[in-house]
Amino acid sequence: MKPKVAFFDFTSCEGCQLDALNLDVGEVLGLLGAVDIVNFREVKTDRSDDYDIAFIEGSITKESEIPRIEAIRKQAKVLVALGACACTGGVNCLKNAYTADELLKGVYGECASYYNTIPARPVSAVVPVDAYIRGCPPTTSEFLKVVKAALLGKRPDIPNYPVCTECRIAGNVCVFQRGGTCIGPVTRAGCDALCVSSGRFCWGCRGLVDDPNTNSAKDVLARYGLTLDQILERFKIYNSYSEVSQCQK
Repeated sequence: MKPKVAFFDFTSCEGCQLDALNLDVGEVLGLLGAVDIVNFREVKTDRSDDYDIAFIEGSITKESEIPRIEAIRKQAKVLVALGACACTGGVNCLKNAYTADELLKGVYGECASYYNTIPARPVSAVVPVDAYIRGCPPTTSEFLKVVKAALLGKRPDIPNYPVCTECRIAGNVCVFQRGGTCIGPVTRAGCDALCVSSGRFCWGCRGLVDDPNTNSAKDVLARYGLTLDQILERFKIYNSYSEVSQCQK
C-alpha cells in the first residue's frame, strides 16, 4: 500500500504548496505513482484524516491553530515543514514587534474585536518537526529530495553550509564587493545562490546554518564598514522569531 500524504496550510500565502506542483510531467507521474495524496486543498476537494506524511505550510499565528497542528502531528508518522513560514516563522514574524492591539486595530480598525492573533512562530515551536523544506518558495528539486527520503525512512541530505559557498561555485561577485549588504554568510545554502545570481542579495529565506560563524560574519561587516544593526534589519525579514539573537552573540 502506498504511503498516504496530506498537505495543510496555516498562516501563509500558500505559494509553497503551489510551487511544489511545479514539477515536470515525469516527476509528477513518479510522485503520484509512489504516494496517495489524500488531502491537498489546492489540488482536490476530497479530504481524509487518514495519512502517514503531513506537509505543513505556514506559521502559527492564532490560538485556534495550535490544537489543529497538534492533531496533525498526532496522526502523522512524519511531519515536514514546507517553506520559510513553516520552518522559521518567515515574514509573518515581523508582526511580533507590535502588540496584538496595535496589529488588530491597524489592520481591521473598528472591526478589530472580531479577530484574534498571537505572536507568530514556526511549526517547530509548537510540535516536533521531522524534516524541513526551506526557502520562499522551496526549490522543486529539494522538495523531491525530501519526499524521497521520507518514503525511504531516511534523513534527507540538505546543505548545512552558507550561501557564500554556492556563490563562489556560481562565479558571482560578492554583494559586499558591489557595495550592498547580504546575509549569505550565515544563511543555509541549497538554493544555488539564486537571488545573488540574479543580481540581488541573499534575503535569508532558508534560515541560519547550524552553528553559524558569526565572528567571521562580523569581520566581513567591519571590512566593508557596515554595522550589525544594518545587517539585522535584513535578517529580520525571514528570521525575526528567535534566530536574530544568535547573530547578536
